Amino acid sequence: MTMDSSMRMTSHVQCLCKAALHAIGMIGNIRQYLDQKTTTMLVHAFVTSRLDACNSLLFGLPDNLINKIQRVQNIAARLILRVPRHEHITPLLYQLHWLPIRQRITFKILLLTYKVINYMAPDFISELAPLHVPTRALRSASEQRLEITYRSSTKFYGDRSFAFAAPHLWNGLPNSIRSASSVASFKSRLKTYLFRQHFLSV
Repeated sequence: MTMDSSMRMTSHVQCLCKAALHAIGMIGNIRQYLDQKTTTMLVHAFVTSRLDACNSLLFGLPDNLINKIQRVQNIAARLILRVPRHEHITPLLYQLHWLPIRQRITFKILLLTYKVINYMAPDFISELAPLHVPTRALRSASEQRLEITYRSSTKFYGDRSFAFAAPHLWNGLPNSIRSASSVASFKSRLKTYLFRQHFLSV
């Protein structure tokens, strides 16, 4: 993770893309000797793992930065499926069952939020996302919604914080996902939800 003084993450995105593209180039040099399954494993190990590392910090970044990371993911998808650059990327991501970059960021924040609610996260994070406690008995009391307590004074910085993002994203999920009984079940339901939400809208 490369941090800059303004927290705009420009340096981090540049370093991230450079490292990931280098890995793609190395895999590309031996792609002709690999089957698709092996190529996918290498891409996950050396490319998508980089794109996902600490990616919750990228929430709310402007399109120009997210698009740079998305282009790297697109190149990786084309490498695995061995299709030319002019092929439309959406069917390729769908075929690989990959969430696009913005959805991967959302997935990471919501996974952390699930762990917060289920007492699997450190206290200093849990304090940022308190559960909503209704003042009287309501049906919504069992829906595990989060209290929206954080009011941002600066859109670029405040709206990117976990304290702001977690309740807004979490409260927008269907209760069937929020009420998942295990991390594995939550991850499966959440990925399906985000996957359908994105690909049915394009």
